[in-house]
Amino acid sequence: MDADTAALADFATRHPRLFVLTGAGCSTDSGIPDYRDVNGEWKRPSPVTFQAFTGEDATRRRYWARSLVGWPTMAQARPGAAHRALARLESEGRIGLLLTQNVDGLHEAAGSTRAIDLHGRIDTVRCMGCETRTPRAALQQELRRRNPSWAALEARAAPDGDADLDNIDFSTFDVPDCPRCGGMLKPDVVFFGESVPRDRVAAAFAALADADAVLVAGSSLMVYSGFRFVQAAVAAGKPVAAVNLGRTRADDLLTLKVARPVGEALEALASGLAPLPGVGR
Repeated sequence: MDADTAALADFATRHPRLFVLTGAGCSTDSGIPDYRDVNGEWKRPSPVTFQAFTGEDATRRRYWARSLVGWPTMAQARPGAAHRALARLESEGRIGLLLTQNVDGLHEAAGSTRAIDLHGRIDTVRCMGCETRTPRAALQQELRRRNPSWAALEARAAPDGDADLDNIDFSTFDVPDCPRCGGMLKPDVVFFGESVPRDRVAAAFAALADADAVLVAGSSLMVYSGFRFVQAAVAAGKPVAAVNLGRTRADDLLTLKVARPVGEALEALASGLAPLPGVGR
């Protein structure tokens, strides 16, 4: 066992009930690009805001056109080593709650059952009028039907089902409305400038109160909606460990930091720990 794995194993052994907070680094091995570089800076222009999406027809056309091209990356993604390792740690009784900032659903696909999708799920579409939820895959079929020439376009994959389509006229892209009420359709995710639903935040803070410590996996914590849980843990005297390549917003708050690929580090951790007493593999 190398020094990093030994340190993580010691942390998990001393704090058997973990609150785990994950970010984009958990899903890069699944082919989903992340947002930030090793310094925590944007790799590309910042994502669309809630205000722009809901207030500007041109922004919605651009969003859904890029999403039509980028959606297959999300639809075809499968859990990676980090997702599988965390599901295994949960099955062995070591995780009280997994709170993910990701919207890809890969933790649940890997078998995690005590998970909260803090920022929602990209595989679901929400009507802003009647609140009906429908599968994103069904909307993909409708987008392709209405915009057949766009379906043949290829572009580099971007985070969360986006695609790098630039210097294109989006004004003719046909965006459907809700078939039930005619309302605006939006991915069922929390955009920048939008508030996380209170019930999710409350459930996460309740789980944090019951936890012995926090493990951050694959997140720079630059977004406050995730960072606040680390702040709250430290304020409550709970230690925080992080596995992340590059700088995090909480570097000066961490008890332990492991600068290794998150899948590799968590896979080694899960393999090196025995199940807690009374929990079988």
